[in-house]
Amino acid sequence: MNKISIRNLFLLLFLFLTFDFFSQHTTINQKTIEKYPALGKHKIMLIPFEPHLYNSEIDFYINKETKLNAKQIKFAFRDGVNEALYKALKLQYGVVDLMDDTVKTKKDLESIYQNLGYEYQKIPDQTNYTPPKKEKDDPKIEKGQIVVETNADARFMNAKVKNATLVPYLYGKYKSDIFIFINQLDIKASGSNGPAELGTSTGNRKIVVHYTVYTFDAKEINSGIAEEQFPSTINNPTKIVGTYFSKIAQTITQRINLALAPPKTK
Repeated sequence: MNKISIRNLFLLLFLFLTFDFFSQHTTINQKTIEKYPALGKHKIMLIPFEPHLYNSEIDFYINKETKLNAKQIKFAFRDGVNEALYKALKLQYGVVDLMDDTVKTKKDLESIYQNLGYEYQKIPDQTNYTPPKKEKDDPKIEKGQIVVETNADARFMNAKVKNATLVPYLYGKYKSDIFIFINQLDIKASGSNGPAELGTSTGNRKIVVHYTVYTFDAKEINSGIAEEQFPSTINNPTKIVGTYFSKIAQTITQRINLALAPPKTK
């Protein structure tokens, strides 16, 4: 066999092995791809919540057990939300996490926060999702008196982009076409009868993540809250993030999959 034939043989072997490698790896999420054929073509950016939008009723007990101070607890959970989402999303999408390298992304993160507004809106129905609409703020006046209407509907913190150039700028710089804004994090104690009893119940506590998902053309395709309960005996942020934040991330990922799936043809 001459040199040319041997080289061609190695080339064919290399191409075969390369094809076989990619064939195996592209079937990892084949069931998901078959269900949502548009997946894998998107790149998602994760934007963490602003530090002041953190509400916790159990930090005292976390500090008591771990000796972490208030700032350390807050940032452990702030990092944890993004970390959990990153792990869940990277199986199907490209992902950019603005918490990965805060030195490089600090200015962009500050710019994002400066150009965001927040509104408490009714929590949308995820069964047949439509973006929540702005409600009328004007009070009614009857017989010369201002009538204040009470509304018991549950609400969440929704992000609103105030600057029309923000999302296109991020799209151009990071090549991301889907943006997940983590708007607020609540960690609630359960079964308490006042501040003195917060966190002392033997019942479950609750994690509540408020979020909004935009496309690169600033269209809101999903928003709301994702909730998960966890035992009152767990006071370690690492354990809480590792087990329970991952479940919240799975919920949000499933909703994004549905939002990005092409409409069914009749």
